[in-house]
Amino acid sequence: MDITIHQSFLPHSDPDASLAFYRDTLGMEVRGDVGYGGMRWITVGPANQPSTSIVLEPPAPEGCGKTDDEVRAITEMMAKGTYSGVNLATPDLDGTFEQLQAGEAEIVQEPTDQPWGVRDCAVRDPSGNLIRIQELR
Repeated sequence: MDITIHQSFLPHSDPDASLAFYRDTLGMEVRGDVGYGGMRWITVGPANQPSTSIVLEPPAPEGCGKTDDEVRAITEMMAKGTYSGVNLATPDLDGTFEQLQAGEAEIVQEPTDQPWGVRDCAVRDPSGNLIRIQELR
């Protein structure tokens, strides 16, 4: 079996703020920006990995089958940073962290040696999603 990760999905509450964060702060390239019925899906990814993308999507597109209570719960969890997230990696964690600070990212944790053997930091994107960035060794 030959399987790769092609796309992962993260919800967004503000497409313009999400676009600025992933493109300008994290330095990802924009691969798609599609709107439909007042909603917007933005596909981004690292330039050196053209076949791996993150799709920033509305948390509850019309017709998705989620109830009002479910949408409310998702929105509340997104705001707390407990609904969704992604782990990224870099060979230069300190340099990346400096760029995140300069880009005014919401810092959750500065670069730290974790007891489980990695060195990483954590930030939140404009929608509250937790982004952990691990140092490649």
